[in-house]
Amino acid sequence: MPTNIHIVTLIIIVANVLISMKGFKDFSFFEKYKFNIAGIRRGEQIRMFSSAFLHGDYMHLFFNMLALFFFAPVVIYELGVPRFVLIYVASLIAGNLLSFYFHKEEYHYSAVGASGAVMGVLYSAILFQPDMKINFIPAWIFGIGYLGYSVYGMKKRLGNIGHDAHFGGAIAGYVITLAFDTYLFETRLWLVVLLAIPIVVLFVMYKTGKIY
Repeated sequence: MPTNIHIVTLIIIVANVLISMKGFKDFSFFEKYKFNIAGIRRGEQIRMFSSAFLHGDYMHLFFNMLALFFFAPVVIYELGVPRFVLIYVASLIAGNLLSFYFHKEEYHYSAVGASGAVMGVLYSAILFQPDMKINFIPAWIFGIGYLGYSVYGMKKRLGNIGHDAHFGGAIAGYVITLAFDTYLFETRLWLVVLLAIPIVVLFVMYKTGKIY
């Protein structure tokens, strides 16, 4: 399993840390750049991107960056730097687009966090290295559990965190990775199907009115 951290990953982590710390100390900065439906509908589209570099607290920031630290090397090793960056950015945007779709009529709704982007990287890495460990937990179990917590967070409206962005990001990372490496359908079909389950569960819950 690749362990070396690439300069691109370091740049992303440092950007998240510095911008998040600025947000912790500067309330007006945080309010100006967080994901907020009313602000976005006023034309402040920068929030769709900038909110992914802000975090609710140090613990939120730490766990997102820890996950990125572990999983980014796998994606870079398997797909290369340009495709890794594509997955990160596309997952970031997809996560916030899904949040906007779910909450477009809730003008007060706000969220922050790199979770969508990180989930895209995480899901991509799991497709390549499902047995890598995070705190002795196999990565595929960790990924599914992370999405499970996101469903709970969405249902209970926990914190100022974009739980639904987790799903948008996961979907983007999942789809883009499979588009790049279609051989995974042949070599790890069981994993492809398994990772799709929480995404399908969320869709069914949404359609049946059990969430939102």
